[in-house]
Amino acid sequence: MNVAGTAKKKAKESWVICVCGMAGSGKSTLAKRLAEKYKLEYYSGGDALKALAIDEGYKNVDRGWWESKEGMRFLEKRSKNVKFDEAVDQKLLELARRGNVVLDSWTMPWLIKKGFKIWLEASAQRRVERIAQRDGTTVREALKALRNKEKQTKAIYKRIYGFDLGKDFAPFNLILDTDSLEAEEVFQVLCAVLDNALFHGDKNK
Repeated sequence: MNVAGTAKKKAKESWVICVCGMAGSGKSTLAKRLAEKYKLEYYSGGDALKALAIDEGYKNVDRGWWESKEGMRFLEKRSKNVKFDEAVDQKLLELARRGNVVLDSWTMPWLIKKGFKIWLEASAQRRVERIAQRDGTTVREALKALRNKEKQTKAIYKRIYGFDLGKDFAPFNLILDTDSLEAEEVFQVLCAVLDNALFHGDKNK
């Protein structure tokens, strides 16, 4: 029996990476790439909430759903009924307990004790520019939608869980300023950190 190999396998099964950051920080793109590189499952809290909204009859849109009228309507509904957020977070907690997952989430860094937690920092101006480019809208329109969305989102999590999204960085193992970095550079930095801190040089997982 290969004891070392068995121990290593168990360690891998418990790997949990949380990627967090405000809208436009690049967290979803980076989380997906990390999951692909390290052959881990990827799960997005935002995508899960959107799926619940579609089930409730909200209209789907191709780009920028959360900044759209439909997304803002659902955000208003979430602010009055926490069942949607609680349902998604229970699923995320279940996945975290199972391990071997990258969680793209605004809540999990505060709700789980295990895992490696990454915060991607970016200025509001940089984030707005990225969102405007992504959604094919103006910077002014993107800024208005972003401010409204973030104000309500922060209020929801403050009320449910008590943490200040975007201000409380206590849970994080790594905070990376992405303003002056391209997406590929951010990815390479994260891979270097994870290879050293979590995977201990096992790049062929």
